[in-house]
Amino acid sequence: MQNPALPVGAFLAAILVLVPLPWHWRARNIGTLAIIAWLFVLNLIYGINSIVWAGNVNNPVPVWCDITTKIMIGANSALPVATMCVCKHLELVSSNRRVRFDHADRRRRIIFESIMCFGVPLILMALHYVVQGHRFDIFENFGCQPTVYFSIAAIFIVYVPPLAFSIATLVYAATSLYHFIRRRISFATHLQGSNSSLTTHRYLRLMAMAVTEMVWGTALTSFDLYNNIVPGLRVWDNWADVHSNFSRVDLYPTMLFPPAFLRSEYLFWWSIPVSAYIFFLFFGLGEEARKEYSKVITLFRRHVLRQAPAQASFATSSLPNSK
Repeated sequence: MQNPALPVGAFLAAILVLVPLPWHWRARNIGTLAIIAWLFVLNLIYGINSIVWAGNVNNPVPVWCDITTKIMIGANSALPVATMCVCKHLELVSSNRRVRFDHADRRRRIIFESIMCFGVPLILMALHYVVQGHRFDIFENFGCQPTVYFSIAAIFIVYVPPLAFSIATLVYAATSLYHFIRRRISFATHLQGSNSSLTTHRYLRLMAMAVTEMVWGTALTSFDLYNNIVPGLRVWDNWADVHSNFSRVDLYPTMLFPPAFLRSEYLFWWSIPVSAYIFFLFFGLGEEARKEYSKVITLFRRHVLRQAPAQASFATSSLPNSK
């Protein structure tokens, strides 16, 4: 049975997460750009999956599942890495350490964060094959899902990296907050002197977003780890045994799901759109967003409505005010 809320929720999240893209692109903030990129791709995948596999467990596009399940594994660590990079930069900006933030420094930061936010997830996507017991699973209404041979090796490859990056995020965030509290009166002047293009409001909003995403993601990862450990871990004894009948695709109609399992699947599925909504709430309603919306409205009036700037201004000022 099709649930229209799934594709609508995913595609809406994919659109909203792109709203703050222009000003983060101009700032070359790789951490937030990586969050946008991964959340956009994930929500696009989730939306397509929820349409293709609505009410069925067919396997019409196996290559699509091969690719998207690997992306899901990479995103599992990519989002914590990106939030860590954001908090690492905030800690550096707010500290007493002498930082130039010249062209060479910015270039080094872009290279480092690009490797962390995209290179590290690619490595973990490749390592996933070590604990990939078979090709993939297909869940009715949810689509293809990555498979994990739950063992000690799987804990270290799939679960430890995102939790370790989340802990690092917490350390950087706590240190950044400590720097802020120490010099809260002169903090705006300190940011201006650091030549980082950050204001106090942007600094606090970035930190709040990173910590919120980190707490939300860590709670879900820990819950998923707990759910998979409780039944007991399997023994990773040899490559041939773990990867026997590797081309198998397991199919799971919802009628076979216990209610508790189905609820947990909905929770993990909705965690990705909700992460995008959280990101939008922090950056899609701020000062930069309002400026971008104003630019879009002005361009629309100029090029679509064919209004001159003076006419557009008059049209705005002539709107009735509420009293």
